[in-house]
Parts: sequence; C-alpha cells; structure tokens
Amino acid sequence: MRAVVQRVSRAAVRIRGEIRGAIGSGLLVLAGVETGDTPEAADWLAAKIARLRIFSDDAGLMNRSVQEIGGGLLVVSQFTLLASSRKGNRPSFDRAARPPEAIPLYEQFLRDLARHSGIPIATGEFGADMQVELVNDGPVTLLIDTRLRE
Repeated sequence: MRAVVQRVSRAAVRIRGEIRGAIGSGLLVLAGVETGDTPEAADWLAAKIARLRIFSDDAGLMNRSVQEIGGGLLVVSQFTLLASSRKGNRPSFDRAARPPEAIPLYEQFLRDLARHSGIPIATGEFGADMQVELVNDGPVTLLIDTRLRE
C-alpha cells in the first residue's frame, strides 16, 4: 500500500457537490492499494500513520501525534498513487489493485486506522469521482510505502 499523508488545518471531500467527509486540524490520507498487498500491510500502514509525530509541541518541534492534538482523520482512496510514468507520457496503473482485491484491503485499512488511532475516520467513497479540498499545514507531506517500510 502507498499513502500520501498531509498535515492539514482543514480538509474535506465532496462527491457530486456534497460534502462526504470533513475534518479540522488533523491528517488527510490519500491511500492506494497495490496488487498483492496484504492485511498485514494495511495494519502496518495504519499503525504507522496513527503514531506519526508530525504536530508541533510547545517548543515548536514535531513531537505530537494526531491523537495527542485531538485531531481528525480523513482518508480518501486514490489508485493513481500507484501510477508508473516510466514509459511515455501516459501513466500506467497496472500496479494498482483492481476493486475486488482493493476494496477489502482499503476497508481493512480504515478499520485498522480507527483501532490504532482511537479516532473516527471520515472518508470519501471508493471509486467515486471526488473533489478534495485541503489546507496543508506547514506544509507537511509524507509518502509512506509499505513495501519499502518507509
């Protein structure tokens, strides 16, 4: 699995013009499932994100997690994170898992993230055409890949 994690002061996802999920200060997570990903990968990624210390403490150092600041979590599925632009100018999405494989792992990731963080998870809708609005705080943006464990 691959995730782009952004520290935000606010974020929302809209589907057909209506807000589906929204948070104030917290983390926006764009998550993609790769062919061959496992439930263990989903759990590892969820635990890593829940424990990330990327919010400022009283000394201005990135030392607090999303739970410690009372923040929110918004997760949006995004298969394009698995794109390859190695050949030509049109990206290939061959590495992205197809819905029958991706949906159960994405849903497992949501459950794991809620369990590890103790925070209700706001979401978009898997496979929907969505518009994501965010104010990146910092900016702080991390790329986490379960296959690289970083």
